[in-house]
Amino acid sequence: MGAGHSHPLHLPGASPLHRMPSEVKIVAALAFVVSVVATPREAIWAFGLYALLLAGVAATARVPAGWLATRGLIETPFVVLAVVLPFLEGGPHVHVAGLSLSEPGLWAGWNIVAKGTLGVFASLLLAATTNGRDLLLGLQRLRTPAPIVQIATFMLRYADVIIGNARAMRIARLSRCHDPRFLWQVRAFATSIGSLFLRSYERGERVYVAMLSRGYTGALPMGATARPPARQWATALTIPAAAAAVSVTAWLTT
Repeated sequence: MGAGHSHPLHLPGASPLHRMPSEVKIVAALAFVVSVVATPREAIWAFGLYALLLAGVAATARVPAGWLATRGLIETPFVVLAVVLPFLEGGPHVHVAGLSLSEPGLWAGWNIVAKGTLGVFASLLLAATTNGRDLLLGLQRLRTPAPIVQIATFMLRYADVIIGNARAMRIARLSRCHDPRFLWQVRAFATSIGSLFLRSYERGERVYVAMLSRGYTGALPMGATARPPARQWATALTIPAAAAAVSVTAWLTT
């Protein structure tokens, strides 16, 4: 895991959240997401409180709101699904701005958007404050199954290589008068995808052999690292504990 392969979502910084052990942040993020998912969708006020908690974490970690909003666009397909659901679901209908919308569809769409957005932002904050190698080491310290850690290691290690190959192949197509705006040139694009897969597979084999020759045994060397003190666990779990309290209150009052 060389320095040139740090993931693009990491924002280097010196905030308390950046200095916190990765396994502590992983557990805290997972616990927060579980609380959000367990919240009844009718408790709209609870999701507002979750957003405030995440805003406080982002301010502490000095992660810009614009950075989060831009990377959060990854959930656009799910937002599109949420927008379509009120028109497809059955059940009682309500009229909004002259449109007949399914009430269960509206609730289902709201559930997807609210919980999905909070989950994406929590994941982005974890990625922004933890570099790739520390994430993998954190998973190892949490006794994550080795195959999962190995898959994540290769994915993180090899993503830059695949992106570089795809960019080079695109430049090569453009230099040969390829114009992706024309439908009849889809064949050239499809051929490039197949070629990229074969080249990536072959290069992945070479990368794996090179890693084995350098002493890779299926796990990253963790070194002599001390366990996080109880104070750090207590600090990190403050946000998930507050989220759990909000979730329980939402169930009791709904």
